[in-house]
Amino acid sequence: MSFPIDLSKYCSLKFDLTQKEMTDEQRETLQANIELVRNSLVFFTAVANKKGLGGHTGGAFDIVPELLIVDGFMKGNDSIVPIYFDEAGHRVAIQYMMSVLNGYNKPEALLHYREFNKGFYGHPERDEELGVFFASGRLGHMWSHVNGVAEADRDKIVVMFGSDGSQMEGDDSEAARYAVMRNLNVKLFLDDNDVTIAGHPSQYMKGYDLNRTLGGQGLTVTEGDGEDLDGLFTRIQQALTVNGPAAVISKRPMAVGVPGIEGLPKGHDVIPVDMAIDYLTNKGLTDAVDYLKNFEPNKVKREYEGSTAETAKCRDEFGKIVCELLDKMDAPQEKVIVVDSDLEGSCGLHHIRKNHPEVYVTAGIMERNNYSVAAGFGFEKGRQGIFATFAAFQEMVISEITMARLNRANVLAHFSHSGVDDMADNTCHFGINNFFADNALPEGDNTRLYFPADAGQLKAMMYEVFEDEGLRFIFSTRSATPFLLREDGERLYDDNYNFAPGKDEIIREGKDGYIVSYGEMTYRCLAAVEQLKAEGLEIGLVNKPTLNVVDEEMMAKLGAAPFVMIVESQNIKTGLGSRFGTWLLERGFAPRFKIMGACRPGEGGIAEQMAYQGLDVDDIKASVKALKQL
Repeated sequence: MSFPIDLSKYCSLKFDLTQKEMTDEQRETLQANIELVRNSLVFFTAVANKKGLGGHTGGAFDIVPELLIVDGFMKGNDSIVPIYFDEAGHRVAIQYMMSVLNGYNKPEALLHYREFNKGFYGHPERDEELGVFFASGRLGHMWSHVNGVAEADRDKIVVMFGSDGSQMEGDDSEAARYAVMRNLNVKLFLDDNDVTIAGHPSQYMKGYDLNRTLGGQGLTVTEGDGEDLDGLFTRIQQALTVNGPAAVISKRPMAVGVPGIEGLPKGHDVIPVDMAIDYLTNKGLTDAVDYLKNFEPNKVKREYEGSTAETAKCRDEFGKIVCELLDKMDAPQEKVIVVDSDLEGSCGLHHIRKNHPEVYVTAGIMERNNYSVAAGFGFEKGRQGIFATFAAFQEMVISEITMARLNRANVLAHFSHSGVDDMADNTCHFGINNFFADNALPEGDNTRLYFPADAGQLKAMMYEVFEDEGLRFIFSTRSATPFLLREDGERLYDDNYNFAPGKDEIIREGKDGYIVSYGEMTYRCLAAVEQLKAEGLEIGLVNKPTLNVVDEEMMAKLGAAPFVMIVESQNIKTGLGSRFGTWLLERGFAPRFKIMGACRPGEGGIAEQMAYQGLDVDDIKASVKALKQL
């Protein structure tokens, strides 16, 4: 299938750095290019949405004018590093668009945005052959890297795109001071659309102002309407030619001109398919509309032996359960604070905001601050802070976790999107180092890491540990999980189940060896165990919901088994498996031993991530059979 929008109409521009305004012809060409690129972005991000791959439309859509103008200056001057560094990696669709327009890919490649094994991941990862020359990593983490690029070649100008959201990260304040101190030729182009996932910064973050912040740090700053092309061109030319670091702030509504998402937080996410069809219809792009209407993606719902067909998302259930617990409290605002880091819908906190606004703080994209605020509230006995974000971002708050522990704070932290399952955002968003949180000295440590196998276990877990003292970490996945079943076909974690912190749980007995797992790998392991049983192998399965506590009784049982295999989606270098073998040896046990875990950078896609890591049911069965034959 060919790309249904004719990209051959795109005409590259070249601007000299001494050029202070566009000619009429250049302006007309730029306007046509912007229209072409924005229409294409709406189309192919909507294609990804229809495939169930998610994505992001509004941010990439926004920055098209400034990026195309900067691209013209890049093409007209050797003094600018020809890389569109961007600290807001979710806007990656524009990077892929430019890779096509610059000849690195064919237009049809855009139809595979976020697909498995196509290279067009949910965030940019460095691949020169595909025309992507940097990895953005996490939001707001790029500027210091760009400073280093500028240090390496001080005769060059280095550009970086950002936003009012990405600039909330504390890294950027440090980077700003460094750039000014060293008078680096770093130029920032910031989309100030007053939208983040959780709302409008002008409403929830009073006093936050990019112009005053960056100006106060010593940058040369200009601000104006991002849709006024002549004014934007002038500001960009001035920034590129002024000595030292400079920032151009472009004011505009999110996804300007796109009905249904303009100016709204949902514009940050991928455009709904019906809204994309309406938009493209109004643009007269009938071929693109027909494509969106007529193609049907292959969607296969898989069921797993030993588990229900019904599924639930623990990351969403977390917020509902907290609401139930708050409902039982008198004056909960005196005992609990809930601090959101702009991912409330992804971590379940939006339920708390709606039902218990008295305890809720919409605190923006400032994870280090927000975790410490939660810890400070929980500094006094009988109070606790609740914090939530993606598991990948736990790595950002390790120092704050230590600080909280030193102050004997009470914090319940929920880290969703653990592991690699359903992670089209790919490697930089893999939550694979959860055990980094368990970094205290062992004497007297009450840090606890919990990872429920399904939503039923999560509820029992939350009710049991909610009022415990110290640092508690609840991990969940992006993906939904089914409910585990007992051998009699009833739910394992039903209303009669009581969670016991620190205790491992037998899911299935077995005489030929044992699998130890937790979280979203438990139901996959159970399916493997059930299939192996039908083949004549009796493999036991242990669920370890408390990750960092040794259950001595279970350890003795496992130590007597022919083999023990740890199956997890955490980093094979840092996860449970990296500890469990030592625990066995310390107790004089030496069964055959194997670890299965995440071991390679991702390749995009959703369900494909697990098989790519060698963590699918068939992979588990193959590893069991190999251990059995040793």
